Amino acid sequence: MLRSRWTKVFVFVLGLTPAFWLGWRAFEGDLTANPIEYITHFTGDWAIRLIVTTLAITPLRKLLHLPDLIRYRRMIGLFAFSYGSLHFLTWFGLDKFFDFHEILKDFVKRRFIIAGLATFLSLVPLAVTSTTGWIRRLGGKRWQRLHRLIYFSAVAAVVHYYWLVKSDIRLPLLYGALVGVLLAYRMGAWLVARTAKPARKRAAPVLT
Repeated sequence: MLRSRWTKVFVFVLGLTPAFWLGWRAFEGDLTANPIEYITHFTGDWAIRLIVTTLAITPLRKLLHLPDLIRYRRMIGLFAFSYGSLHFLTWFGLDKFFDFHEILKDFVKRRFIIAGLATFLSLVPLAVTSTTGWIRRLGGKRWQRLHRLIYFSAVAAVVHYYWLVKSDIRLPLLYGALVGVLLAYRMGAWLVARTAKPARKRAAPVLT
């Protein structure tokens, strides 16, 4: 089922659904009393959800014995970047009207903006090098090392969200817990693999 072209189409449509919903609300004039703030928060929420989902693909495919889940990681990651770009452009264009003086003032006054920009900038190389062609150009190992930036993106996104909210920190803490669990799983898997290598070498038969 996971190899079906229609499953990929279904996941693609799911990824577009938040954008369609946002467009429908805009068409209906139902973006609350502060539409710019609503769009900023809506796109940011979906960006962090999809970053966490991207990070969860590898553990899920191993724990559930579903190796074909990897076929959807790139698509979900690109959707995370797309919603992150909309989030950034809403703030940069609609909120600040490309006023660099105001933007620099925000950087000085609001630390959550620095964390948000760090998240966005770390997603850019991941999106650019997501194609098969870039895997060939960089080589598998270098490509994998570069794409470990997703760990930084996830942590920076959680910090951005946590610093942004003023009172109700439940969602940032939830995302932080999920990211923590996923990173702990990866660290555990790395340690197990590293421990297993010397054991395999010792167990290898000696040729005479």
